[in-house]
Amino acid sequence: MRFSILLPTRNGGDFLENCIRSILEQDHDDFELVISNNANTDSTPKIISQFKIDSRVKVVHQDFPISVSKNWTAALQASSGEYVLMMGDDDYLLPNTLRRLDDALEQYSEPDCILYNGYSYVSPKAISDNSDSFWTKEHFHFEPGFGKEGVMDHKQRMDIVFDMFHFKTRIPLNMQTTLFSRRAIEKECDSIFRAPFPDHYLLNALLISADKWVYLPEQLVVVGVSPKSFGHFFYSQKAGAGLDYLGINTHFSGALPGSELLNGMAVWLHDLKIEYPEELKSIEIDWPGYIRRQVYSWLQQYRYGGINKKELISRFTSLSVRNWLRLMVAAVDAESWRRLVRLLRFGKKSQAETLWHGLIPLPGIVNIREFVSWLAKQKDIS
Repeated sequence: MRFSILLPTRNGGDFLENCIRSILEQDHDDFELVISNNANTDSTPKIISQFKIDSRVKVVHQDFPISVSKNWTAALQASSGEYVLMMGDDDYLLPNTLRRLDDALEQYSEPDCILYNGYSYVSPKAISDNSDSFWTKEHFHFEPGFGKEGVMDHKQRMDIVFDMFHFKTRIPLNMQTTLFSRRAIEKECDSIFRAPFPDHYLLNALLISADKWVYLPEQLVVVGVSPKSFGHFFYSQKAGAGLDYLGINTHFSGALPGSELLNGMAVWLHDLKIEYPEELKSIEIDWPGYIRRQVYSWLQQYRYGGINKKELISRFTSLSVRNWLRLMVAAVDAESWRRLVRLLRFGKKSQAETLWHGLIPLPGIVNIREFVSWLAKQKDIS
């Protein structure tokens, strides 16, 4: 089996069918679709049953809800492909993607990982009360150094990991935009999908340990944000509910309230230090950078109703002297001020557009499949 496409799902029935069809309609036959049905109570079982006669579809059922890490692991353990691709139930695999990836695997002599880009699609009601859809021309804005297709050398990969310790993200931390080999993940002796955010940990572990990475400057997938994805909870100032939905915890000693993505990042960075002590001995977590970003998240939450003025003041007054000193050190960072100006700027942009820089309104498009059809027409015109 060449490809295993993993599709763990938890009550994503409103979006699941479009995702499944995007996979089964690929023009490449050597793949399996492994769906992990995480004790779903919505329309998911009925939707899955529509595809049970397709020999490429394999379904594993969970009797009780399990965490996102365990659900991903269940799908992986049921799979058998040489290469693994992860999809969310509100994502969409663009036409010809598997064919393109297979060609790249042959061209670059079977690399361990292929990194690529995608589009973002935000469905109605996914971010607070947005009534329209939104999209971005790139799911992730790669820096100029990523402009050319080719093999990523080990120094470049380690530089990316080191920047993570400064909370600077230079690749998308989404499994949907990376294809990885089974042989590479088998090097990870313990559970590879680690809490709290399993994709974040694994991608960085593979940057450190995999033999060969290849970068393709192409959009091969649409990463969806829907009312049932963590992105919905994060951008709608309801991250705590998002953690409950995923069954994860981001607490650590010294954690500050605010962005749970930041807290989760601190957790998996700590885990990386433990697992790769030699490779990461020269780098430590940038705590001033962490404090600065959390304070920014407080202002963001306050502006959009996630916390009130009393809670905002309480958070500032509860900062320790040490954290105030860290915040003063971080204040010289130019990006902090750019983000603050963007947040405080008043104008006609919606909450979604302000919180997610680069979003483009997409009126009249109500689901991700319609978006892909619209996108194809724009390409034909251009």
